[in-house]
Amino acid sequence: MLKRISYLATNVVVTLALALPPAEAQQRRITFVRDAEIENTIRAFATPLFGAAGLDPAATQVHLVNDPSLNAFVANGLNMFINTGLLARSENAGQVIGVIAHETGHIMGGHLARLREGLKGALAESIVALVLGAAAAVASGRPDAGAAVIAGGLQSAERGILRYNRELESSADQSAINLLDRTGQSAQGLAEFLDILADQELLTENRQDPYVRTHPISRERVEFVRNHVAQSRYSNVPPKREFVEMHARMRAKLHGYIDPPRALRLYPETNNALEARYARAMAYSRQPDYPRALAQMDSLIAERPNDAYFIETKGQILFEAGRPAEALPLYERAAQLLPDEALIRIGLAQTQLEFDDPKMTKAAIANLELARRHESDNGSLWRLLTIAYGRDGQLGMTALAQAERAFLQNRKAEARAHAERAERILPSGSPAWLRAQDIRQAAQRERN
Repeated sequence: MLKRISYLATNVVVTLALALPPAEAQQRRITFVRDAEIENTIRAFATPLFGAAGLDPAATQVHLVNDPSLNAFVANGLNMFINTGLLARSENAGQVIGVIAHETGHIMGGHLARLREGLKGALAESIVALVLGAAAAVASGRPDAGAAVIAGGLQSAERGILRYNRELESSADQSAINLLDRTGQSAQGLAEFLDILADQELLTENRQDPYVRTHPISRERVEFVRNHVAQSRYSNVPPKREFVEMHARMRAKLHGYIDPPRALRLYPETNNALEARYARAMAYSRQPDYPRALAQMDSLIAERPNDAYFIETKGQILFEAGRPAEALPLYERAAQLLPDEALIRIGLAQTQLEFDDPKMTKAAIANLELARRHESDNGSLWRLLTIAYGRDGQLGMTALAQAERAFLQNRKAEARAHAERAERILPSGSPAWLRAQDIRQAAQRERN
């Protein structure tokens, strides 16, 4: 989290050059969203499925792609990518859970590895580099570079590495319904999602959502899932009550972020539902109309005084409005309620660094070090640590933080130089000194 994790955090510009034929090298902008609440929602939906699949939920990474189209895909084994468009356009939690179950089926079946074997070497490697580099770029970006941008053949990546054949799609469907049964959940949402996509196969390719182009849909697949719904004893089991609200809040938050004017039409002032007020708060803050956004958040916090995500969001709005002194206690309260939420810790630390106060600087360092346990590949975290350690006079740790950030950004010569400086300053044999040595050696190896 940088300023507003519900907006775009970890801002970066990165260009990836793909070795693709000119006809395939269609340029497309792609942005990634980091948001503590939305990521927690997806984790809650996915964790039971990952567990039933024998996957370690902590090792399976879910990335939110800021794209309005319906799409989701997996890459490099344990990386799942979900478009915000799919989440915003989903009608219920069951549909999202069904998609996650299907993509988990691809991971279980090792489908990506099988597809890569069928791709030509150089093309396969460049496609993998694009998809994985996109996620890495978000984690390692510069805050002054604007929104996360990756210029490259993303459509080529989708059509190449993600074009599953019907056999693999059917296999993923079978795995999905097995996982849903094992976790006592209905496959109705998956059936609904396939129905939506099946209708799109009648459209010309340039009008289809990417999910249809990369995951072939057939009436046989739809009927297979429908038949399972008709027979499964779990088909009438509704989503958990907490999942229903989490989904509604996620959709509202995304609508407010992605398209504020449309969000205000979808959630008019006459709608006093919790998610409607949340959507309006997000939309107003994007315009920006901070007084109206804060009024919506005040009503939500009055109703849910211990909701960490509502409290954090109000803190973000105040920070964006240039009122860090008012934002600080809100971030502190959110971190108290969710002490292990790394993105909230990063937001708190950033707010603390707005003050020219040595005690605040030390507190920021403590929060960033706690966040580092879960966000060690977050470039914004290392940027803030560079600032904090510098202000605190810890020159060796400043150099180490600079080395970490440079290494993440693939600036190997710079990473090596900072690491060498850290080694000269830090106590020999200390954990930080050993880490600096590791970075120097890794940077040297990758340059050779």
